[in-house]
Amino acid sequence: MDSWGHLSVDIASSHLSRDERSSQRAAKTTIEKLPDKILLNIFSYLTHREICRMARVCKKWRVIAYDTRLWTAVSLRPEISGLHVGSLESLLALISIRFGPSLRYIELPIELITHTVLHELANKCPNLTHMLLDFSTAMQLHDFSEMQAFPTKLKYLCICLSEVIFMEGFMRKIYNFINGLEILHLIGTYEKVEEEEEEIYEVINVHKLKSATPNLRVINLYGINFIDDSHIDAFSSNCIQLECLAVNYCSKVTGSTMKTLFQRSKRLRCLLMNQTSLVSEHVMQVDWEKTALQELDITATDLSTECLVDMLTRIPSLRFLSAGQINGFNDSVLKAWMEQGNPRSLVALDLSHSDNVTDDGLHKFLSRYGHQLWGLSLSGMPHITDQLWQSILPILTNIKIIIMGTQERLGVNIHVDQLMDGIANNCPNLERLELRWDPENLRFSDKSQKAIDILRVKCLKMRCLVLSDGRYYEVVKANFERADRMTVVRTTTSCRCSNYYLLYNYKDLIFN
Repeated sequence: MDSWGHLSVDIASSHLSRDERSSQRAAKTTIEKLPDKILLNIFSYLTHREICRMARVCKKWRVIAYDTRLWTAVSLRPEISGLHVGSLESLLALISIRFGPSLRYIELPIELITHTVLHELANKCPNLTHMLLDFSTAMQLHDFSEMQAFPTKLKYLCICLSEVIFMEGFMRKIYNFINGLEILHLIGTYEKVEEEEEEIYEVINVHKLKSATPNLRVINLYGINFIDDSHIDAFSSNCIQLECLAVNYCSKVTGSTMKTLFQRSKRLRCLLMNQTSLVSEHVMQVDWEKTALQELDITATDLSTECLVDMLTRIPSLRFLSAGQINGFNDSVLKAWMEQGNPRSLVALDLSHSDNVTDDGLHKFLSRYGHQLWGLSLSGMPHITDQLWQSILPILTNIKIIIMGTQERLGVNIHVDQLMDGIANNCPNLERLELRWDPENLRFSDKSQKAIDILRVKCLKMRCLVLSDGRYYEVVKANFERADRMTVVRTTTSCRCSNYYLLYNYKDLIFN
């Protein structure tokens, strides 16, 4: 009888549908029964603020939340991460108990940068290689006279400078510990400076710093009001491994030591000089033919047409060029570059806000070299409409980043459905797309959903689609969200695309 009974149960079970059997199994499976290893992997996708909330659920989740493997990269700046440590005692306990040998990266605000904290990091976190120290809001520094230890394995150091606090007392204590640095960021207060002229303080001694950091590969001096050509000269005199130098928004840089820079730094392949005060005569003195330069940003400089032609026709192999907002950049520059230079290695081009380049000049250049481009930015140019883009999209078969449109109200309409359709059918590798046109200039129909569907289905690598706020933005956002691609569509008020993603040292140049 027992065997017949079991048989009847099996027969009854076999009559259950697949969905019913799945629901029975699901009813027996809860998150409580997942192995710790799986839970740990799930937690790894959460922010640290969310992990702290999860720790309150139960004892098991608390143990997992405090696993040191979830705390390898930590920001303790509330405005960045939302994490706030209330006291030095709490931080010291965290370093000892939760961070330990697993910690690789840490960001500290001014109130937590003390010699005791730095001692603990040096002693308890032997694998710490990346550190950010934020002094930007400092009114005064802690006393570092007793500091005897500092992390010794740092490869990356980012220091956010104050406008008025002199750093030499602190820097003098760490010089002996940072000679292994490969990446250095010094971040100034460019975005905070008011228009009226104020006295400029040299709050950090670059000439001493360069002697302590001979192994630097990447130097980023961003928005520092006292940085000039002498500081570039100082770094080049001691950093023979230099591959990438960025001095964006350092307005005192004129290029007077650029020739010496390339003579000393034979490996220098990336030079970013956005919003500097470059002088054409200095730039033309550089022996460009002998350089290893591959990536150049001269956006919003005042270089002449003669200088641009001289430089672009002599650089042997340029793969990345950002030269927007330059009055001297016109069709004659593009023509000379095509006929006398070597754009055959070019993969990224940004000519945004270059009003003296015509759509005809761009069409001729892109017809020849568009097929090799990965990134193209032609924004802020009212005369460049969807007609030019429609004509060159079939050429941009390898493109990954496209930035188009202007926020100025135009006298013509942009037919965005046809534009999206052209992008979808010609650019399968597209990862980032930004349309900056005013929403009032965008014309689309009731059939827009079809064009958006084609874009979403054919551009599967799309990570970011940026649009100006408006009705079309809402339509596109809803379409992607229905397909569970929640983070792709963004607004220009909170996100901007850039060709910088294509720089060799992009990951090294990122800072908060």
